[in-house]
Amino acid sequence: MNAKNITLPLTDEVISTLHAGDLVHLNGVLYTARDAAHARLFEALNRKEPLPVDFKGHTVYYVGPTPAQPGQVVGSAGPTSSYRMDPFTPALLDYGLKGIIGKGDRSSAVIEALVRNHAVYFTAIGGLGALISESIIASDVIAYADLGTEAIHRFTVNDFPAIVTIDCFGNNLYTSQQALYRKDSHD
Repeated sequence: MNAKNITLPLTDEVISTLHAGDLVHLNGVLYTARDAAHARLFEALNRKEPLPVDFKGHTVYYVGPTPAQPGQVVGSAGPTSSYRMDPFTPALLDYGLKGIIGKGDRSSAVIEALVRNHAVYFTAIGGLGALISESIIASDVIAYADLGTEAIHRFTVNDFPAIVTIDCFGNNLYTSQQALYRKDSHD
């Protein structure tokens, strides 16, 4: 199966063409945020304060990249387990975030927020952090520098590999594939 080339930031029109199971190559700008950054963003939203980044229309990658070696933009940049961001994600999607990238299944509240906000969840393959880092062609810390590797970075990516895991219609690759396995194991 060929990967779809997707330009970031995402548009509603592009999001409508993405379906659970699609392989994609993301190109453009995305932002990073992990647990500590999400907690700060969530607190700012609750206090009605402006966020340090206008995430409206953008994609966030759950990653804390390792330090770059000489000649590299970033070190290893593999995905973080997404469930840790589940308490914060619906509020960020309601704010206007359109794409999220991590690994692992999501809570029903996150899936409902994806559908409500016409957004999409991508999975990056865990264990491929060194390979994924090759698709990151620029990196800048833009907020919460005191958090070290968990600071918010702006990544420019070229052919960043991912899989559409939960689409804007609520189709969930984890659920559909588990159902196929259950069906096959009972035949």
